[in-house]
Amino acid sequence: MRVFSFASRSIGQRLAGVLGLVLLISFTGSSLGYWALAQAARETRAMYTDSLATERLASDWYRNISAGVFRTTAIAASSDSSLADFFAASAAEASKQSSELQKALDERMQSPAERAAFDKLTEVRKDYIAARDAISAARKAGDADQAKQILETRFKPLAVSYQDNIKNIVQAQRDELDAAAQRVEAANSAARTGLIVFALCALGVGGVLSAWLSRSITRPLREAGEVADAIARFDLTRPITVRGQDETSRLMQSLQTMQAALLKLIGEVRGSTESISTASTEIAVGNQDLSSRTEQTAANLQQAAASMTQLTGTVRQTAAAASTANQLASSATEVAQRGGRVVSEVVATMEEISHSSKKINDIIGVIDGIAFQTNILALNAAVEAARAGEQGRGFAVVASEVRSLAQRSAGAAKEIKALIGASVERVESGTQLVQNAGATMTEIVTSVQRVTDIIAEISAASHEQSDGIGQINVAVTQLDDMTQQNAALVEESAAAAESLRGQSGRLQEAIAVFRLHDGAKAPAPAAWVPAPAVKPRGVSPAAAVKPALKSPLKAGVKAAAKPAVKVAAAPVGKPVPSPSPAASGSTDDWESF
Repeated sequence: MRVFSFASRSIGQRLAGVLGLVLLISFTGSSLGYWALAQAARETRAMYTDSLATERLASDWYRNISAGVFRTTAIAASSDSSLADFFAASAAEASKQSSELQKALDERMQSPAERAAFDKLTEVRKDYIAARDAISAARKAGDADQAKQILETRFKPLAVSYQDNIKNIVQAQRDELDAAAQRVEAANSAARTGLIVFALCALGVGGVLSAWLSRSITRPLREAGEVADAIARFDLTRPITVRGQDETSRLMQSLQTMQAALLKLIGEVRGSTESISTASTEIAVGNQDLSSRTEQTAANLQQAAASMTQLTGTVRQTAAAASTANQLASSATEVAQRGGRVVSEVVATMEEISHSSKKINDIIGVIDGIAFQTNILALNAAVEAARAGEQGRGFAVVASEVRSLAQRSAGAAKEIKALIGASVERVESGTQLVQNAGATMTEIVTSVQRVTDIIAEISAASHEQSDGIGQINVAVTQLDDMTQQNAALVEESAAAAESLRGQSGRLQEAIAVFRLHDGAKAPAPAAWVPAPAVKPRGVSPAAAVKPALKSPLKAGVKAAAKPAVKVAAAPVGKPVPSPSPAASGSTDDWESF
């Protein structure tokens, strides 16, 4: 069975119930007051219509009796016989009025006591009228003494009795009036007391109901206000209790739902901001590290580009020298062929051949020096390519080929040098070996042809080497440009990551003001410490020839402390000796490689 409860009712229903109860109490009090007033009015009306009217009739009758007694006494005591005639009319009128009053009083005598007193009064009146008439008759007869005797013996005692009886009736009616007045006063007092008591009860009940109604409305509203103030102070730990099913309960339910939603939202935002802050800090550190390494790579590429430019010039010089050697070798071939045809002129032209052989020896020395320098540059390029890692693998292959060509050029130069030395010795002993000039000339033609072929190969290889190094130089330049662009993009990414970190920190500070159920505020964002710049690795000595271009990075990254780049010569390893017989037996500078 469902129990009725005002607390489970809406505010409108409670207001209607309390107002209805107050109206009912007011109506009941008004009804009681109206009933008391009606009762007092009935008592007053009864007093006026019954007791007071009877008392007035009796009083009029008493005055009429007193006047009649006075007239009769005057008639009896007076010596003037005409006095009876004088009062005859008034006496008759008074008697008529007394009869009418008697009749009226007869109708109002209700109680036995009143009826007994009235009957006695009627009997006395009859005797009184008889005595009065006797006096009147004696006076009319002229018997004054008889009239006086009747007056003294009969009339006066009857008049006194008559007046006493009517007085008794008047007094009885007055007593009834006093009793009625007391009843009216008692009724008024009871009604007044009842109204006061009822008003006090109504006031007490109304006060209790008003206090209960006010408390039932203001208490939830005050709690709702306190909850709203707590939420406004970013305090989400205040418990919300929902009581009843009225409008304020629905308001508290809505506030409870809103607080739960805010708790969930703030918790999710707090977790997200912490994750964003951590991620942005890691991104900023990583970007700064990447920026430092990108800047280092750009510097290394600039140094490599400078080395490649120098190497390109050297290779071009080598190619020019190889072309000159090729031309000279062609000339030597023609000379040897002419020598074969004009062997008879060998002795005469021996001095010229000796002079040409010396020039060739000098040229071969130059070629040997160029090959030596080319080998050094190729070795340095191979070292730099090895340091560049995957990006320098192709360059390492080209450097290896250049070194191989340089070694071959050196070997050919040594062979030419040996041949020229032999030619000089033969020229010195030409006179003794003129008999063998034909065979020797044949050997010279063959050797010169071999030199021509070798120099042609050196020239072609030098041109190819120059073209390849030029392409490598272009590729390194493009790679340097892309590295500079990447460095700029990395710097922009670092700035964006730093901005994201700052925004997440401010968001964490904004969320940190909320107090959740654990009673603790959200942790403050951790301060971001920049990562130390990565120390660049050493660069090749060739890079010191040309200063590296400055990287167009932003001032934010340049603010980081960067150690000075120390140029240190990398240890150069010895290459595997060439298996050629000339190189294996040589004791010159090539042994250092």
